[in-house]
Amino acid sequence: MGKLKTYQQQIQEIVEKGINAAEEQQKKLSAKPFEYAEKLESGAREYSVNSLRSRYFGYSETLFEQLRSLNLRMGGYAADIVSKLEKEVTESADEAAEVVADAADDVTSVAQSTKHKAKKTAASA
Repeated sequence: MGKLKTYQQQIQEIVEKGINAAEEQQKKLSAKPFEYAEKLESGAREYSVNSLRSRYFGYSETLFEQLRSLNLRMGGYAADIVSKLEKEVTESADEAAEVVADAADDVTSVAQSTKHKAKKTAASA
């Protein structure tokens, strides 16, 4: 019987340790929501609704001012790029107009030369 009593005591000690470990973990887990609630409660006491509202609107106003400033800078960059592109397009258009004018002069010259030769040929025939 002594061995059975020893086994019983060992089993009870193992179960007791398991219960203690489970209890400790449960206390740690259940304490978390209360800790967060306490922090929230103490934080809420520090700020009134009015001060929270003014902070919020102050932050949002600053944010939108920064976005508007960024938009102005981006607009400046875009204007520079558009200006450079327009300049290149204008230069290309001027060059194309010169090429077309030169080609038109050449065609006119060839047409007059052909007309003159045709008159000579018609006159000699």
